Amino acid sequence: MILPSFSFVVDDDDVVERLDLFLSKKISNLSRSRVSKMISVGNVLVNNDKSNKKYVPKVGDVVFINDEDLNNNFDLVAQNIPLDVCYEDDYLMVVNKKKGMVTHPAPGNYDKTFVNALLYHCGDSLSGINGVFRPGIVHRIDADTSGLLLVAKDDSTHNDLAKQIQEKTVTRKYLALVHGVILEDTATIDAPIGRDINDRKKMCVTADNSKDAITH
Repeated sequence: MILPSFSFVVDDDDVVERLDLFLSKKISNLSRSRVSKMISVGNVLVNNDKSNKKYVPKVGDVVFINDEDLNNNFDLVAQNIPLDVCYEDDYLMVVNKKKGMVTHPAPGNYDKTFVNALLYHCGDSLSGINGVFRPGIVHRIDADTSGLLLVAKDDSTHNDLAKQIQEKTVTRKYLALVHGVILEDTATIDAPIGRDINDRKKMCVTADNSKDAITH
């Protein structure tokens, strides 16, 4: 399937700022000037409406980008990549993503992703809410992190799962290896996270353009 365009939904993991900055950081091979031009000529839509570069996207906004050069010769293909499926029914899957696997395709990284494996496993039975680049994807974890991902097979299930995550009725637990002697049995980490000013592809603990990040 050749993709002339793509879309994504702004979620809780995104650092939200004005539209031109947001997109130039979201898509690493797009300069800010090119993004501004795309917005000005109407190649970027927010919730199906034209926007301006100063608009600040909100969680839940659907951003649609139509740019032929951005997706030139890109085929989103199903790939026979083994998945560690922990649970599956007619509506959803719970998959243990392995370390080193990128969750979904993006410019510069189009294959061998979790989505490519999902397409092979599920075919057309995936929700389309997050656009053609992220079918079935309700949330994501970093490439270097292993763990359980929820996958929706239809739009209704996707909306229900996304609402539960947003309302924090879904509990996410992490295991981490630590070095040294930990004296406390419990603790809370309150460290706002934003873009690393030295490497815009990475996130770090920062006071600039940050979002609350609290782990108990």
